[in-house]
Amino acid sequence: MPAKGVTLYRQEQTHQQSSKHVVHQSRKSSSQVVKKEQVHATEVMAEPAYTVPNFRERAPEGMQEYQRMAAHFGRDLVQIQQELHRMKVATQEQVHNIEITREVKGMMPLRKEFPTEVPKAPDFLVSLRSHTVWEKTPVKLFCTVSGQPTPIVKWYRNNVAIEPLSAPGKYKIENKYGVHSLIISRCAVSDSGVYSAVATNPQGKATSKATVCVRRPAGGGELSHLPGLVPLGGIHPSKLEVTLLESFGVTFGKEGESVSLVSNMVVVPDLPNLPPEAVWYRDDALLMPSRWAEMSVGGGVAKLTLPYLNKDDEGLYTLRIWTKDGTVEHSAYLFVKDAAPTVSGAPGAPMDVTATDVNADYVLISWKPPNTTHEAPITGYFVDKRKSGAKDWVQCNDSPVKVCKLPVHGLTDGASYHFRVRAVNKSGISLPSRMSSGVTTGEVESDVEVIKIEGKYDIAIRQEELQGVYVTIPGPPTNVHATEINKTYIVLSWTPPSPRGRAPVWYLVEKCVGDSDIWQRVNTAVQLRSPRYPVYDMEDKKAYRFRVITVNKYGSSEPSEPTAPIQKVDLYGVPSAPGQVIASRNTKTSAFVQWDAPKHATNLMGYYVDGSVVGSKDWFPCNHRPYKHTRFVVHGLTPGDTYVFRVQAVNAYGLSEESQESAPLFIDAALTTPSAPYGISLLNCNGSSMTLAWKRPKHTGGSKITSYYLDKREAGSVDWKEVSPSPAVHRIFTVENLTGGVFYEFKIQAANLAGVGLPSEPSKPFACEAWTMAEPGPAYDISFWEVRDTSILVQWKPPAYTGQSPVTGYFVDMAKKGSSDFATVNAEKVGHCFLKVTGLETGASYVFRVRAVNDKGVGKASDLSDPVCAKALPGTKEIVCGVDEETGDIFLKFEACEVSETSKFIWSKSYQEVTESSRASITSSGRHSKLTFVNPEKEDLGIYSVAVTDTDGVSSSYSVNEEELKKMLDLSYNIRHPIVPLKTELNYEILEKGHVRFWVQALKLSSSVNYRFIVNDKAISSTEGYKISHDVSTGIIQMTIEHFTKANEGTYTIQIHDGKAKSQSSLVLVGDAFKVALKEADFQRKEHIRKQGPHFSEYLSFYVTDDCTVMLVCKLANVKKETKFTWFKEEEEITVDVQPNPMSGSCSLPIPMFSRKDQGIYKAVLSDDRGKDTSVYDISGKVFEDIINAIASIAGSSASDLVLQCTPEGIRLQCYMKYYTEEMKASWFHRESKISSSEKMRIGGTSEMAWMQICEPTDKEKGSYTIEIHDGKKAHTRNFDLSGQAYTDAYAEFQRLKAAAFAEKNRGRVMGGLPDVVTIMEKKSLSLTCTVWGDPSPEVTWFKNEQEVVSDDRYKITFESGKFASLTIKSVYVEDSGKYSINVRNKYGGEFVEITVSVYKQGEDIPEPKLGQMSRPATTPKPATPVPQSVKTPAPATPTPSMKSPTPTPPSSAKSPTPTPASKSPTPPRSMRSPTPPRSMRSPTPTKK
Repeated sequence: MPAKGVTLYRQEQTHQQSSKHVVHQSRKSSSQVVKKEQVHATEVMAEPAYTVPNFRERAPEGMQEYQRMAAHFGRDLVQIQQELHRMKVATQEQVHNIEITREVKGMMPLRKEFPTEVPKAPDFLVSLRSHTVWEKTPVKLFCTVSGQPTPIVKWYRNNVAIEPLSAPGKYKIENKYGVHSLIISRCAVSDSGVYSAVATNPQGKATSKATVCVRRPAGGGELSHLPGLVPLGGIHPSKLEVTLLESFGVTFGKEGESVSLVSNMVVVPDLPNLPPEAVWYRDDALLMPSRWAEMSVGGGVAKLTLPYLNKDDEGLYTLRIWTKDGTVEHSAYLFVKDAAPTVSGAPGAPMDVTATDVNADYVLISWKPPNTTHEAPITGYFVDKRKSGAKDWVQCNDSPVKVCKLPVHGLTDGASYHFRVRAVNKSGISLPSRMSSGVTTGEVESDVEVIKIEGKYDIAIRQEELQGVYVTIPGPPTNVHATEINKTYIVLSWTPPSPRGRAPVWYLVEKCVGDSDIWQRVNTAVQLRSPRYPVYDMEDKKAYRFRVITVNKYGSSEPSEPTAPIQKVDLYGVPSAPGQVIASRNTKTSAFVQWDAPKHATNLMGYYVDGSVVGSKDWFPCNHRPYKHTRFVVHGLTPGDTYVFRVQAVNAYGLSEESQESAPLFIDAALTTPSAPYGISLLNCNGSSMTLAWKRPKHTGGSKITSYYLDKREAGSVDWKEVSPSPAVHRIFTVENLTGGVFYEFKIQAANLAGVGLPSEPSKPFACEAWTMAEPGPAYDISFWEVRDTSILVQWKPPAYTGQSPVTGYFVDMAKKGSSDFATVNAEKVGHCFLKVTGLETGASYVFRVRAVNDKGVGKASDLSDPVCAKALPGTKEIVCGVDEETGDIFLKFEACEVSETSKFIWSKSYQEVTESSRASITSSGRHSKLTFVNPEKEDLGIYSVAVTDTDGVSSSYSVNEEELKKMLDLSYNIRHPIVPLKTELNYEILEKGHVRFWVQALKLSSSVNYRFIVNDKAISSTEGYKISHDVSTGIIQMTIEHFTKANEGTYTIQIHDGKAKSQSSLVLVGDAFKVALKEADFQRKEHIRKQGPHFSEYLSFYVTDDCTVMLVCKLANVKKETKFTWFKEEEEITVDVQPNPMSGSCSLPIPMFSRKDQGIYKAVLSDDRGKDTSVYDISGKVFEDIINAIASIAGSSASDLVLQCTPEGIRLQCYMKYYTEEMKASWFHRESKISSSEKMRIGGTSEMAWMQICEPTDKEKGSYTIEIHDGKKAHTRNFDLSGQAYTDAYAEFQRLKAAAFAEKNRGRVMGGLPDVVTIMEKKSLSLTCTVWGDPSPEVTWFKNEQEVVSDDRYKITFESGKFASLTIKSVYVEDSGKYSINVRNKYGGEFVEITVSVYKQGEDIPEPKLGQMSRPATTPKPATPVPQSVKTPAPATPTPSMKSPTPTPPSSAKSPTPTPASKSPTPPRSMRSPTPPRSMRSPTPTKK
């Protein structure tokens, strides 16, 4: 109405004397009429209060008649009530119709003055909003639609139209005052779905969608509402109709103050004793009356008072009132700023202090950190406690804790506590937070179970009674672990023992460092009764293990199982910075800010948003309590200022780094009247009139300025008079009917849709004297366009007074802002009213003035311009010249970096406005505008510019020169005379049977395309041998030649005609190119024939199994039972253990222990009666190398760590692996130097390991050794550090083995000559002779029955040349039978050899030969002295470890020890095998008598 009233008023200016006052009076009277109509309508719709009559007492005898009459009239009463309801509804509709009719009639005279509304497609001004509701509660969806003619709205659920008559009472569809709504009563879970409103009129269709989610309240714990929305509680039926009138808005408070949120409402019926039920929510939490929140409802007012504001109170407050149709609600945000700190620079107070994990003497306190913008970072927090009823607060921690959690222990069991927190930074300590709710300490876990019987009796049963086990000494705790870990402390938790006995228990905590078993008591001065304990005294970078012991008056339990090593560390740390921040306009004092969540968001508490005015470095907090979601509405901003925003993420470890700043956002003010014009200047005077000009208001009020009102007065006068009843439309106006010689002052007011703005300051007095000077007057209306970092386009308007001759040009002067030193920009005058000034300093501000020139000279300078900064607007773009790809039209296109609702694009050529003509057309939409040329020619060359009105000088220019125009014309011609665009030129490919396909692919083909193939200047048609086709969807045109021969050599061409477009492509297939194609076609033809019989679908290849076996494999196709498969190597058939089975589709040949000997040419032959196929595989060169690399990859991955093995020759390093062969690329390194095999360093290996031996090691061989196994792609390395103690021990073992080997080589031993058993007749002579060896020459000792034999007359012992030892017994007797042995030894050791001698008497049977005795003929021996019998020596046997001498071999420097006389010879029994030589055994020197 205000806009329409102003427009009507402007059209009636000629008939009214004082237009401005008439406007305001008409507005006021119009609003009063509307208010009277609304009051009248309300009185008609109001229902009178019903008064219940007092019934008289009836006698018992009249009761029966009364009941009969009551039943009769009861039925009539129901009918009357229904009729009354119908009449009430009809009356209400009539009242609405009357009100609308009056409003329409009142608008009819106004509507005549307006042009017919332009048809417009439907558009949703207010879109549908998603809802999540409880089951059996109503939900209302509403939207607002604009369009001309008025759109028709239909409702759909899951794309199915909603028909209210199909489910009576379920749906209610309304349309009041342009607001369309759908009400779903008593929602069921099945009503969940996507609801859409579809608006349609002849101009188009628009759709708005929203999701309705209906949840069932059973179960609990489930998020049953959308983020940021308040959840619905239980169902509250009410018969009251409640309408909210004035409700609380966004509210700002400060800690310590009191705030009330008030909402006025109309309740029908208004019953004093039955107020509506109202509930309050903060964010999504239901508020209850407390000392921090006072609630009241009644008398048409719902009120929430917060008497002691704290940052805990900040949030979105929602008032919900239950009504007849469901609920009505209102929400607004409450902001609470920090109170002034006691110390300057101290941080704000923490908030949301919470106590959790409450036990007998332990509780965990947590809180949220405050926001810091200009304060120093927070370094820690102090936690205070206070017993309920006490006045003094006690600090819990001696040093500030850095994380927003603190375990408090040492509390009194059964006492009630409150807690508060203070933040600390380098400037000081903050004010304390609001204290937490009271918590009472107590044992949480008990071994007593209470059972209720019929609600009357309680039976307490202990766990030990249930288990039948009665204990006095408790068991150890279980499940000891850390529930909180950070750099300040850790919290240990455990499960109490069960059963634990009836005596009270407490706990002892012990710790040890790492894997040591040195346990240290932790809680020495604290008797711990809770299964929780915080540990602080832990060193950084050290891991600790913990265990717990249960104690009661009877004793202590065994320690619990120790924990895994635990180290003080911040597991998560502060979150990463949030992502991109985007700010957008919301209202005249608010902005909508949204951002991306941080990439590393761990246990987020929320976000803090900060704002700053552009140009200022001061940041202010937008919220003072962490906000949970990634979007926030910032309130309390100043209209007209530009802001940037940043966001920080918050968790228990503190605040993240700041995000990047958002793009600057201009806070758009509400539609207001414009500010005052300024800069009134005199342009001309003829003695009776003055021509004035002025500058546009700096603030237009958010709407286009439509007119200006001028007032005048004589200098020295007080009264102002209107200049003219008609307002000025432009910023130049000629004031008529002035008195010559009088000085006049002027003031001007600007008007827009919101009304008339403030008047300007009075101009300086202008004398009404005719101008007669010969020079021209001043130019005026200096404006700036195309502002860039180093250039500005200055425009002005020519002077109204030209002097005595026409204006021939202009000079432009320039100076920096604040300077009076003007310099003329142009040395020569310019003949047009614009000039581009270049060479400016980026960011500097300048002022300009213009002087007009005629034949008489230079005229008066114009007024100074406003300062202009040489800096391009953010996002500035330039004009782009292009050609439309569809029509070929040449155009200039521009995209504005900013526009307003009233902006227009003004195109100019040589800075003269271009209008629609036969040479160009202009189209604009949103931020885009395009000027399109119609048949451009040379006369269209020049500078084109575009300016966007009602912006901060958004503009650009573009010079169309002759070269540019020619380029655009050529491109336009190609578009208007098109060719068929080809994606690929003519090409060919060889198909499976040797067919050759020639094809070309176009980007796009129509169904009416025509084409032909030409080969060697001859058109080809689709006949036998040639197949020609095309596919419109893919754009492919192809020709296939089935029999490709030498005759097909030549040039191939395809010609395409598709509408107006044409195209041609050729392919020359001659010479070498043709030979290649022909060869490939022949191969494919033969390949096709080959595949008719058994053949290889995949030829021979190899792979290596996990156990390093090389497998040659191939795949077969088209085989049958009779098909034979044979393997060959170097043309020799390979015999395999398992015959190949061609029917399986594949065959394989394993090659285990692969090495160089397996190189060669392998062949697989497949044959049957249909044909034969062969696959050849040459395992040599690169193939052999690839196989070795594949083996090396598996072997290298399986390689063990290097193992040290000492030998008598030196120190050996061994690396075990699945398979090793010398062909593998294995390299050994010593201190990063490669080792080559030599006498000193020997390199070798077996099939299971690779080794490197250091012969005769010295200190030079100390250091790190590495084996590298290369598999062609990477190296598998294993290392061993042979230095320090490892080298010392290895060298000592090498020396020991070397000495033992030397001793074994040079010790004394029997080389041969002695039999195992000797049988001899009595009185014969016996000679036992053998060869011995040793270095040095050994000593020889003979024994009989373990007693040393001494040489005498009967026993003769000889040892000749150090090699031959003998024992001769003259005339043996039966007593000489026994066990004889020889001991050969030197300083390195020796050995025993035993001989069994059996003497028999003459005439007795000769005993059977024993082990080692030669067979004899069964003849009686001659009485002569027999020659000693030769005895074969048995094969040497490897001694077992148990056969070793009990006396160790002495070192090379020591002599063999002599046994004590009491000891017997350690000769082993004959049943044991002797070590080499036969019947010998290493032995110390036997006892000598």
